[in-house]
Amino acid sequence: MTHKVSPIWNNLPADLWLRLNDCLDAAKYSNFQQERPVMFIRADDVAVPSENFSRLMSLFYRYGMPLCLAVVPAWLTHKRWARLNSMSGDNKCLWCWHQHGWRHVNHSKKGKKYEFGPDRLLPLIKKDLIKGMDRLQHIMGENFYPVFTPPWNRCDDHTLALLRDLKYKAVSKNSTKGSGIPEQITQYNVHVDLHTRKEKKAGEGWSNLFDELSTALASGLCGIMIHHQLMNHQAFVFLESLLQILIEKKSVKVVHFKDLIGD
Repeated sequence: MTHKVSPIWNNLPADLWLRLNDCLDAAKYSNFQQERPVMFIRADDVAVPSENFSRLMSLFYRYGMPLCLAVVPAWLTHKRWARLNSMSGDNKCLWCWHQHGWRHVNHSKKGKKYEFGPDRLLPLIKKDLIKGMDRLQHIMGENFYPVFTPPWNRCDDHTLALLRDLKYKAVSKNSTKGSGIPEQITQYNVHVDLHTRKEKKAGEGWSNLFDELSTALASGLCGIMIHHQLMNHQAFVFLESLLQILIEKKSVKVVHFKDLIGD
């Protein structure tokens, strides 16, 4: 599979450190109820061990930062899980391994991509949800946590109702896609897309990225989305800079889904 790296990762802004600091400083003076804004970071399309994934895990482990890991059930095997788990080190509390669809396959006949969308019969959607959860529970055991991240950050309202009925604790999507969340299931949206960006010009991409970050922090809850397959060296430099500043400033509380839910 060919992975296209966003133009923003060709060169980092010369004032990167200053702009990141400004975003986090501004968050301290925003109008939200809690003492400081909360951030979670979610890594998608997890299941296949790779050099980039190992580098990602090492980075979060080194800085002691929590990470939500969205695992594609059909891609995971016992052998792959053994390797992934070995990369997580001895601090298992840092990680929230959860479900990322079933096979990460598009079932839409036209338009936007959906694995769990309006072009599928509800019994088939339910079957895939159950297969995904069962497979992850079987392979990962107690490491699995029942939060659902739909592929392409979207699913229909019928799927959301099924997630509630099947006792998932939460769903994590894109903040701009969909609104039909049943009362019994919580949603934790991602707001900042680091790697699957659409801008063709790097300057526009950086401007939009910092706007996304500032707006989300000002709301009190900021979700950041990572795709490790789309990361080059510059993307890792940016991510490490962000983690360093988060640790130094302590103006943002970084958590994963278990912390947000209170388990």
